[in-house]
Amino acid sequence: MLAIIGGSGLTQLPGLSIRRREVVRTPYGQPSGALTFGELDGRSVIFLARHGYGHTIPPHLVNYRANIWALHSQKVTHVVAVGTVGGIHPELRPGRLVVPDQIIDYSHGRETTFAEYGHQPVTHVDFTWPYCEATRQCCLRALNAVGEDFMSGGVYGCVQGPRLETKAEIDRMAKDGADMVGMTGMPEAYLARELGLCYAAIGASVNWAAGRGDSESAISGPGVDAAMQQIMGRVRTVLAAIACMDLA
Repeated sequence: MLAIIGGSGLTQLPGLSIRRREVVRTPYGQPSGALTFGELDGRSVIFLARHGYGHTIPPHLVNYRANIWALHSQKVTHVVAVGTVGGIHPELRPGRLVVPDQIIDYSHGRETTFAEYGHQPVTHVDFTWPYCEATRQCCLRALNAVGEDFMSGGVYGCVQGPRLETKAEIDRMAKDGADMVGMTGMPEAYLARELGLCYAAIGASVNWAAGRGDSESAISGPGVDAAMQQIMGRVRTVLAAIACMDLA
């Protein structure tokens, strides 16, 4: 079963033929919203809006553990997560898509693991390659199939949010090797790994990161909104292509 997690700009999945919605209770509290069960181009999928269906949950307050646990409890095996990013790499201009293959985590204070004191033996889970490569390849094939312009890899720098970054912070991230900046990639990716879910992400560049390109002086809110509206329709086409693939 494929699950799609929608980020900013994708609080609903156009074209999804909805069968039912279900509120799933978890040992970790409430997910961001009810899970939406439906069909996308004839294939069964589960959709969850990461920030809530009214986009009311800021990135640092998303209950990532509840979200991933809820999907796992419904026999989800593969997750494709969509999120907006700011472009740091000179080729990641606004309007371009990217399938990252690495992560640097700059966030703090989030619940980052299902391991809790006294509940189970401590296990150190390998996270050398944070995304499922087979699922990444499905995303890349889908992007190629629909003729998208995209980057086939890159380092996702996950910051705390909800504020945007300073130019100095982006300069530091660039020196660290980050190609894009986002606010929701972690701990989501690692929690999926802990539960054995095949997880990959698609980043949608909606602005240059602070101090880059036309964000040299400031990041334009209206510009971000316009880019987001334009790019998410294309993302839906990519997701439909992924849904039609054999993910096993």
